[in-house]
Amino acid sequence: MINIAILASGSGSNAENIANYFKANQLVNIDCIITNNPNAYVIKRAEKLNIDFKIFNKSEMKSEDKMLKYLNERNIDFVVLAGFLLLVPKILIDKFPNKIINIHPALLPNYGGKGMYGMNVHNAVIENKERESGITIHYVNENYDEGEYISQHKCTVDKNDDAESLANKVHELEYEFFPKVLEDVFMKSIK
Repeated sequence: MINIAILASGSGSNAENIANYFKANQLVNIDCIITNNPNAYVIKRAEKLNIDFKIFNKSEMKSEDKMLKYLNERNIDFVVLAGFLLLVPKILIDKFPNKIINIHPALLPNYGGKGMYGMNVHNAVIENKERESGITIHYVNENYDEGEYISQHKCTVDKNDDAESLANKVHELEYEFFPKVLEDVFMKSIK
């Protein structure tokens, strides 16, 4: 059994989508959801899905005797970032090399880095009159959005798109591809 911890800072729609995708999978267990935001809607989603959740503040996330201890106690194999807005602490990257996976709502290396998340990304894509956008699923390293790419999936940006309509297109890509790519990575790890 592969145990997964999902980290999320906001709504948690990707976390819920991932949990539902793996519900029937006998080899993958969505063990817990962790957030840094005590007001995040992802907590409500975790409760609804009957998944344990934990809130860690920024300093606790960097602490070996808090966050790392919690993940070790739960025998976590992979960490999945689903709308997690903090830089992942080095202690986690060192503990889970190539086992922390993020999704970014743009085609990296463009529109990545500190402050480039959510609507900030989509607004920048529209302002620069890009013809395509999409998602990048990648491993996490010590820098925002610079880890090795696992896959990218594209959508067109139409002339009449605004940031909100583009966000909807990107969300569709996230919901369709993120769980499938995760499943592929997880299954390869047990071969």
